[in-house]
Amino acid sequence: MIKYILLTLLGFYLLIKGSDLFVDGIASTANNLKIPKLIISLSIVAFGTSTPELFISFRSLLSGNNDIVFANVVGSTIVNSMLVLGVAATIRPMRIKSETVRKQLPIHFAIILFFSLLLLDRTFNGNINAISRNDALILFIVFVYFLVYIIKFNASQNKEKIIEKPKWSLPKSIIISLISLSFIAFGSDLAVDNCVNIANYLHVSQKVITMVILVIGTSMPELIMAITAVKKGEFDIIIGNIIGTNIFNIGFVLTLPIIIFGGVTTTVFNFPDMFFMTLAGLALYLFASDDRKFDKLEGVLMLTIFVIYYAYILFM
Repeated sequence: MIKYILLTLLGFYLLIKGSDLFVDGIASTANNLKIPKLIISLSIVAFGTSTPELFISFRSLLSGNNDIVFANVVGSTIVNSMLVLGVAATIRPMRIKSETVRKQLPIHFAIILFFSLLLLDRTFNGNINAISRNDALILFIVFVYFLVYIIKFNASQNKEKIIEKPKWSLPKSIIISLISLSFIAFGSDLAVDNCVNIANYLHVSQKVITMVILVIGTSMPELIMAITAVKKGEFDIIIGNIIGTNIFNIGFVLTLPIIIFGGVTTTVFNFPDMFFMTLAGLALYLFASDDRKFDKLEGVLMLTIFVIYYAYILFM
């Protein structure tokens, strides 16, 4: 048991360190290419912080651990929306740009809602809950629409060109990004394999272990980044990263392995899980739409939803 815990912690370290280096590498690459900061947070940083989840999804699907695939996405979306933003809002109220409320948050909520409806086969027709290859293609199309939106938004923001100097030269930035991916790949293997070993040793479900250990562990980069950014007043980076990460997780991290390898079923993710996930997306949209800001009270409400859901997981 001690061995499994230590190997899991090593996997987390490699995931977080690799993700941190990968974000720095691709952000430096983007700065070399003069890409605006908001676009970096919506796409490049979001992709970078989603990379551990992508490797975990592939590793889990290939090893037949389907519940980890769903826990990886459902849990990450709830943790990002409720825990990460909740903590950030309680530290300092965050102003939200009108463009984010009008365009980005509706896309964010729509892809969460589509995912929930597509998964709940048992609720609507009595079949086992599953995401088929066709379902994955639908979600991927929404994801592509999001990317098209980012490209168009980038074209309209020519006045906001990055003025910061890149951290490294372009070749060095690319090399560091590639090296960091090897850390993430090896770390994901260690984390997935040993979370399964811990679940088997304790005789608990993979869902519980994954949601408690793996999901929260791989969400640490987002949490640390949000705390750092909110103290500096960089609200666009926080919101953009969360929206982008959640959309990447559902539209890319989940769908790419399924499109390649075929549909995935689950017996442990049901209506309550998708209800809380949808509630997280809806709360995020409604709070932002009210007065275009998240205050401390709304942060506490987000954290309350998070605690209630995790209490359901642990005790039900």
